[in-house]
Amino acid sequence: MQLSLLSWNVNGIRAAVKKGLASDISRLDPDIVCLQEVKCQEDQIPEEITSLGYSVHLNSATSKGYSGTMILSREKGRDASVGIGTNKFDSEGRVISMDLGYFYLINAYFPNSRRDLGRLQYKLEFNHAIAAWVDNLRRKKPVVLCGDLNVAHDEVDLARPGENLGNAGFTMEERQWMTQFLSSGYKDTFRLFNSLGGNYTWWSYMNGAREKNIGWRIDYFVVSSDMEKKVEDSRILKEHYCSDHVPVQLFISP
Repeated sequence: MQLSLLSWNVNGIRAAVKKGLASDISRLDPDIVCLQEVKCQEDQIPEEITSLGYSVHLNSATSKGYSGTMILSREKGRDASVGIGTNKFDSEGRVISMDLGYFYLINAYFPNSRRDLGRLQYKLEFNHAIAAWVDNLRRKKPVVLCGDLNVAHDEVDLARPGENLGNAGFTMEERQWMTQFLSSGYKDTFRLFNSLGGNYTWWSYMNGAREKNIGWRIDYFVVSSDMEKKVEDSRILKEHYCSDHVPVQLFISP
């Protein structure tokens, strides 16, 4: 049986619902939905989401209206765990995960290093901490990591690499971390099927960037190498407008 997983940075779930998020999820009908940057507390989850028929699991940030991750699951009775055991990261609600029996699913919203790179060090610390945490899970069973990693790994992953060298999301430090992480036994699933440029998941709202396709690919499904043969497809779903990000989708077989 094929399993369909969807990952989407919704840039505020309440705003995204007003733009059709719930109907988009309903039409796509994935088995599991991983949302990032939901920006809500438990009592603020829109009814349009809770009525979709999924079990809803939320990891909200301590600060209201900021960050936050959510998993919607068709499977009842599955518990979700929040965080990675480090309060300086867990207070921002950046990681929520679920044991799906034959693999672990980790939904993560990686920090943005900011335009002035004021949060670059914090992000790199988070990167190394979550990599160690994922590695530990992987010793028990295969792993699927998805979410907004806030990095364009290679030049092919953004429209204007030359203009963005050293900018947030395209610093050498962030890119090197991604290279090291993948080389330690993980696969960027989209690149298993598509090596071309022009495939992006995020665009600035400014200057008609989306219409001109001046974008970045910063949203990923990454699997541990022992899951690679179970990956049947990995896609970017470009025709969705609920957020400045579009969803990415993974199809795997048990």
